[in-house]
Amino acid sequence: MLALQGDVREHARMVAASGGIPSEVRTPTDLEGIDALIIPGGESTTIGRLATLYGLVDPLRSRISDGLPTLGTCAGMIFLASEVTGGDQPLLGALDMVVERNAFGRQNESFECDLAVDGWEYAFPAVFIRAPVVDRTAPDIEVLASHNGRPVLVRKDHVMACAFHPELTGDDRVHRMLIDLVG
Repeated sequence: MLALQGDVREHARMVAASGGIPSEVRTPTDLEGIDALIIPGGESTTIGRLATLYGLVDPLRSRISDGLPTLGTCAGMIFLASEVTGGDQPLLGALDMVVERNAFGRQNESFECDLAVDGWEYAFPAVFIRAPVVDRTAPDIEVLASHNGRPVLVRKDHVMACAFHPELTGDDRVHRMLIDLVG
């Protein structure tokens, strides 16, 4: 997990429950030897600023571009995008998409819903907290789930992003998707 800010502990529990071995990334050296990366929810501008401060932006871009399986959740979705509306912040540009910050509203407008995901037999119990939403994707990005007609779970090759917080549920399917990409 990118352990600069956000739901690091919660993701670590889900990774362990899914059969993975969690580790924390705080420096470029920490990126060496990891098999996958989770960029957690939290505050996207803070994550971007801290990644810049610790010299992680270019090493992250390089590892992801070289095929590192990566999952971004909520703020992590924003950080993986190529463009964001409603703010100016460092972005990794790993997914060619435009993301709108806090698109589902403020903290008191957070919600849970059963989300239909392409290829899954039963719905995922998605938790949306000040969630972003994808406004536009490049044609090569696969939309796996939408809420009210707007993409909230996307994938391109080895990079996935979701607007919700899968680490706050008892359902490890999103984390298993990432682990399965490791092969």
